[in-house]
Amino acid sequence: MTKRNKIVFIPLDERPCNYEFPYLLAQGTGVHMARPPMEMMGLKKRPGDTKRLWGWLEEQSADADGAIIALDTLLYGGIVPSRLHDMDHPQVAERLQRLRELKRWNPDLKIFAFQLIMRCPQYSLSDEEPDYYADWGREIFRKGYIGHRSQLGIATTEELAELEDINRRLPAEVLEDYMGRRAVNTSVILDVLDLIAEGTIDFMIIPQDDSAPYGHTAKDQQKVRAKISELDLELKTYMYPGADEVGCTLLARMLNGNLNKIPLIYPRMASVKGPFVTPLLEDRSFYESLKYHIMAAGGLIASSAAEADLILLVNTPGETMVEATSQEQANFSYDVYRNIVELVEYGDYMLRNQGKPVAVADIGYMNGADRKLVKLLKQKEMLFELAGFAGWNTSSNTLGTVIAQSMIYLHDGPTQQHLDFLALRYAEDLCYCSIVRTALNQGEVEAMGLSRFELDGQRGRVAQLVKQRLADALEERVNGNAGRVEILDCCMPWNRTFEVGLSARYLLSES
Repeated sequence: MTKRNKIVFIPLDERPCNYEFPYLLAQGTGVHMARPPMEMMGLKKRPGDTKRLWGWLEEQSADADGAIIALDTLLYGGIVPSRLHDMDHPQVAERLQRLRELKRWNPDLKIFAFQLIMRCPQYSLSDEEPDYYADWGREIFRKGYIGHRSQLGIATTEELAELEDINRRLPAEVLEDYMGRRAVNTSVILDVLDLIAEGTIDFMIIPQDDSAPYGHTAKDQQKVRAKISELDLELKTYMYPGADEVGCTLLARMLNGNLNKIPLIYPRMASVKGPFVTPLLEDRSFYESLKYHIMAAGGLIASSAAEADLILLVNTPGETMVEATSQEQANFSYDVYRNIVELVEYGDYMLRNQGKPVAVADIGYMNGADRKLVKLLKQKEMLFELAGFAGWNTSSNTLGTVIAQSMIYLHDGPTQQHLDFLALRYAEDLCYCSIVRTALNQGEVEAMGLSRFELDGQRGRVAQLVKQRLADALEERVNGNAGRVEILDCCMPWNRTFEVGLSARYLLSES
């Protein structure tokens, strides 16, 4: 770093992917990242203390060079509380105007912000939604989906009949509550665009969480896109699939900007059809999202490997994406329509023979890494020589995480912090998401008298079991001559099996 910078960071919520990942990536860069104390943050449906968060942000921003701000946290208390609040538009808009004060007190402060368009899940489950979503979630989604298609004149006769049935059954008070909150949230995003136009916010990402081509969320996106175009903000406001990775993305963008660097990334795909696959929970072909993720982090796609600063190996699906839990069954699309052996051989050649930094975006499956791919990387002793690795949750979550890590690697090299983050990725993305969690969800937690949505606390018997299982999986699938991973801490942040909170470190293997 040419100078020591201070970045103030307001996370999207308290989960490790939002609260920890950007902070961990900032370590070892020469940048001081300040984040709010955990007691100010919320806990899933319980909102964070927005009054204290605003006060903390205003105090910390006075001498900062940059701020990375999740507006959903400042306005609503977090990503889940943004779907549950009962505020009206003027109440939220009043909070938003306080951003102007940050620039007034510190005119040199660069503000990068992000805010989600409220999602509309396709299923009936209230785990992260209002309680009534357990009974009416699918109907709310289908009403928006079919209604949108009807407006466009493309709804089928069967869909229109389904819509009539939903209109008869869906309680008016449920729909009024849901649509009223959507309207407030969308109106506030339109207000945010005015702050970008006036220069209060320097760069903005509007990530699409669980997006679909039709429905309530798609219609809200159209409204936002129209105003972005009206205000000529296309170069300052990006909208694309993602959510929990955006803190990492904006950190990379800020670091690249501080160094006046525009990294060129050359993506190499595992399959010919891979760039055209639409990942699960997203609304466009993979390659279109890839462009945005690289640009948002401050880079560009290279036209050749020769000119690239980084080679990004992308483990794309062969034809369609499936869940990581399906890896135990043979799948023709994965076995025949892609070639991960060639992908790894190419990466090994570029790393060893051409001296190019190589990273791996493992998006072959949703919600977990590809066991076979990691096996091949281990055989090549590449696991701890990579510039970055990720393979968790959605395709976009993975892309944003690995692109940010690998861009930081280009600046700072294989620091201990970099190796520790690689260790964390193998422990979480491979060993937990693709192996340990699968077993837990196949009846083990129920056998303990629990549910995958309600465990025995953040540090109960399940957390202890997970830590031991992870150590065993790491020993079998990751640890070797090139190094080993040690789990220092394990918890279940939201008291469910979906996410895990880990502290991991890389150690040299004993000779």
